[in-house]
Amino acid sequence: MIVKHKEMSPSNDVRQIAGDKQEQDVAFFLRRAYKDDKQVFVFNDLRFEHNDEVAQIDHLILYPYGFVLIESKSITGEVKVNNNQEWTRSYNRQWSGMRSPIKQVELQEKLLRELLLENIKQLLPKLLGMQQGFGGRCWDQICAVSSNAIVHRDEMPKEISDQLVKSEFVVDTLNKLMNIPTSKIISFLKPTGTGGSRPWFSPESMDKISNFLLAQHKPLTYEQAKPAEAVPTAAETNQVTEDKQNIYTPNTNQNEVITTPSSISPDTQPIAQRLACKKCNNTEQLQGAWGKFGYYVKCPSCNTNTSMKTNCPSCDSKNTKINKKKAYYHQTCQDCNAQNEVFVEG
Repeated sequence: MIVKHKEMSPSNDVRQIAGDKQEQDVAFFLRRAYKDDKQVFVFNDLRFEHNDEVAQIDHLILYPYGFVLIESKSITGEVKVNNNQEWTRSYNRQWSGMRSPIKQVELQEKLLRELLLENIKQLLPKLLGMQQGFGGRCWDQICAVSSNAIVHRDEMPKEISDQLVKSEFVVDTLNKLMNIPTSKIISFLKPTGTGGSRPWFSPESMDKISNFLLAQHKPLTYEQAKPAEAVPTAAETNQVTEDKQNIYTPNTNQNEVITTPSSISPDTQPIAQRLACKKCNNTEQLQGAWGKFGYYVKCPSCNTNTSMKTNCPSCDSKNTKINKKKAYYHQTCQDCNAQNEVFVEG
């Protein structure tokens, strides 16, 4: 099931747009695979703070036997990793070094472990009088790169090659790592098929961990999310434009309708400019509020309440959700992951 969707902020920065698109692509495949799976909990864009440190996990998978952390990287050129695990990438035929996404996700995992361990008594029960822990659980990491990236695997260390996957193969890799039995009933020590056994989380523990992580999430404020002013090169601008025109669509049955993740374009007119009172059509000095039926705006002219929720402008789906960050309200489509600003207070 999808516990948390990705949160996005409108941006004019081409690198931010490309990064958001890559995360949307991965979120799309995760949703298609696990939205109805009650043993796989998916968190997209989870950000938490602990011990004066901050971790931002692009995608976190919680399943009965442990966790998988996924780092999304928008690499549309070529990528190489040498025997020292040093990463290089090409952009516009120019090669440059880059930070290791695997090392980055390992640091996030370390902070997550520390956070869970400090709160272990409220998350896991005792077994035979002994407090259960997280150390015996499975912990894995994946780096998901753009589907059109060229990955040089011949000289890449095998352990890195196994962790580096393209977006459309993320689910296949996850299924192999999780190796969840098809039986709906899992004994406490379920054989893995290789002669070993794995301790597992009970459904109650998974619910507690899930609710705890959601409570720990601290989204970026608008000021924090706002990118520094940067003038993109012509090559960067052209690359992002090309990426928008070539959003990856997986092959499927002819009778299945596919919706793909949508990137937020800086030229897209926000819904907020079209939001008006349903009774008098007033658009001035509307006041945002929350009530029994969700977020709405109150009209100062006729005192009428108008829901902020509308059909998705990208796919016309009614399955949308409103989120609030300070004075900013955004609508996220649960079907295609498109996000639009719907209202700004003041």
